[in-house]
Amino acid sequence: MKKVVLVAALALGGLTAFAAAPVTVNNDLVITMQDEYQEIAVEEVPAAIQEALAADYPEATISKAYKNAEGTYKLDVQIGEQAGTLFANENGEWITE
Repeated sequence: MKKVVLVAALALGGLTAFAAAPVTVNNDLVITMQDEYQEIAVEEVPAAIQEALAADYPEATISKAYKNAEGTYKLDVQIGEQAGTLFANENGEWITE
């Protein structure tokens, strides 16, 4: 009987790890990363990036464009009903962020 109680206690104790509060991430980092991009006119996106977009995503259109101090461009693109974000450098090379 003691073993049954011990096994039940261990089983319940093991389940409490799943009920633990999730670790929160410092949201300041995310805000800082988003703030470093400044919105620019779509016409200001370099030709190399526009050519890369046309070659790799022929049906995509740029809805908004952003640039940071390092020369990285963030593009909000629309392909049909789908929307997404792409990152590229000044030379039209795609970057994973």
